Formats: sequence, structure tokens, C-alpha cells
Amino acid sequence: MRFVFGPVSSRRLGRSLGIDPVPFKTCNYSCVYCQLGRTLYRPSHRQRFYRPAEILDEVDATLDAVGSSELDAVSFVGSGETTLYDGLGELIDGVKSRTDTPVAVITNGSLLSRPDVREELSRADAVLPSLDAGDERTFREINRPAGQVQFEEVVEGLRRFAAEYRGRLWLECMLVDGINADPGSLARLAAVTRELAPDGVQINIPVRPPAETWVRPPSRRAQEQAAALLGDTGYLARKVRDGTGMVSGEDAQAAILSIIRRHPMRGDELARCLRRWDAGDVARALRSLERRGQVQRIERLGHGYWSWIGARYPDSSPRAPRTHTTDDGSPIPEGPPTSRKSARRIP
Repeated sequence: MRFVFGPVSSRRLGRSLGIDPVPFKTCNYSCVYCQLGRTLYRPSHRQRFYRPAEILDEVDATLDAVGSSELDAVSFVGSGETTLYDGLGELIDGVKSRTDTPVAVITNGSLLSRPDVREELSRADAVLPSLDAGDERTFREINRPAGQVQFEEVVEGLRRFAAEYRGRLWLECMLVDGINADPGSLARLAAVTRELAPDGVQINIPVRPPAETWVRPPSRRAQEQAAALLGDTGYLARKVRDGTGMVSGEDAQAAILSIIRRHPMRGDELARCLRRWDAGDVARALRSLERRGQVQRIERLGHGYWSWIGARYPDSSPRAPRTHTTDDGSPIPEGPPTSRKSARRIP
């Protein structure tokens, strides 16, 4: 399937069916820790990349195969920035008309300053924006936003949304050693999160292959300091086993491509995730995809991960913000190559 994947196990949402409404790595950030590599396309405005009917037809087919009772959530989580899809509210309404399963949206929060984006996201049962910095300098170093995205504008959008929204609001903070895990950076981040008063602040560390080779998780002590500074709502993300039996994909190769376009994985993780096939079938499918040039194996954090061939992971990279250009200095393209609460509550 092109747009729907899973169900997969989520640290925040339980057994979640994913919906991806944007082309691969279409984003206005290029975060140093992103598990999908560096940003490939940077639109200057929201776009309706695909027809809503195309996406919702896949939702229908998957719900028929899985059954809503087997799901804890349906989550919009793009292989880029979800809110760049113009008409996200229409998709949320479409899903909610099909199932009582709570609907969540995972976003980088960069467009919440826009009234139309806040209105569309207000239809979801839970919204999970990211916030990794408490000041402009740190924001630019870790998230590497497009030039027009300013830190204060992002924070103001979060303030307005937090004041208006009646669903569950969870912030996600990613800590990277040497950038935002020192006491000063954490104090500035904590000051912003306290003002927003979200329902929870999940503190994450890189456990998937980061875009840049130098990215490392902070020490356990720094993680505990972060949890203490962020107050009663701050908590360290718990580790989960990937997948609970993927259903997307007619065969092992299609299922592999469906999942690693959004979640690069080690071979053993894929075998656990794709329990419809035995480990030998999964290994053979990976070798076949590698021979045909559809997947790549990358080394990060001391492990080998399988990723879609279209993702861009440099073998080495300078530790410096790269906001406006690609590796060779050319501009990042402006677009892709083509083209209130439900009956069940999220706890």
C-alpha cells in the first residue's frame, strides 16, 4: 500500500495504524536525528499531494482486514511533515466517520501558527507535536528548519493551539548529546514546555538511524535531569518491541518496503514485525530487494539498519546546521518529483 502501513507498536499510542499523506521526506525541517535521513523536498506551501479518496480507500481496505477492535489508534504520521498536506482535516473526518478508534496526528508543530492548520488538527483526539529546543540557536542546529520558519513563530503557534485544543496534547522532545542535553538548554526547553502545560512531555533519545553520523544519545544522567526539569508531565520514553504482526503488503517484499519507508529497522526487528512470514522468508526478501536496488543497509549507532533506497544518509557529515542547501550546495527542491472526541479515548 502507498499510504497506509501497520499496525505497528508505538511508544505513545499502542497498536497504531499509520497513514502517511505526504511524499517521502517532504518536510520544512531536516532534523539531524531524523531516522529517514536528510530532507529531500521542501515545499514553500501546503499541497494536496494525493486525492483524499485514494488515501481513504486504503484506510477502508486495511480496516476491513484488521478490524477496528484490534487497534488502539489511527495515526497520521508522514514520512515528512504531516501538516504540509492541504486538507488534513478532511482526512481526519474521513477516518473518524469509518471507525471509533481514536485519531492522532504526529507533527513537527511548525505550521501551528496558521489558523487553518490549528482548526484541522482540532478534529483529532490527540496531537503530538515535537519541540526539541528552547531558543532559536538550538532550534536551528537540531531541527535545521527552512529559512522562513522561525523559532518564536513555532512557539507562538504551540501556545495558541495549546490554549484552544480540547483533545490530548503530548509534546515530544528528542535529546541529542552536545546540542540540547546540557543543563542550560534543558532549562530553556523546560521553560517553554511549562508555559504550554501539555498533558505529557515524552523525552526521547535517538534509537533509530539518525541522518547525521555524529548524532549520539545523551548520558542516562542527562536524560534523568531532563525528566526532572520538565516536571510532573515529563517522562522518559520506554522501549517497545517493533510491530505486532504487520498486515500491509501482499508479500514479504511489499511488506518490508511499506515499513522501512517510515521506520528503518534491523533485520531481526523486521523478522519480529513481519510475523506472517518466517525469518528465512524475510531474509530472502531483503536480499532480493537489495539485489534489485530497492533497499540499502546503513550503519548508525553501532548497528546495521535496512532503509528504503531513496533515503539519503551521508557516510560522514560536518557538525553544523545545513538549512538551505543540499550536499553539493544546490538549493533543496521546492516540491516532490510528482505532482470532538470519539467514543473511545486515548488514555
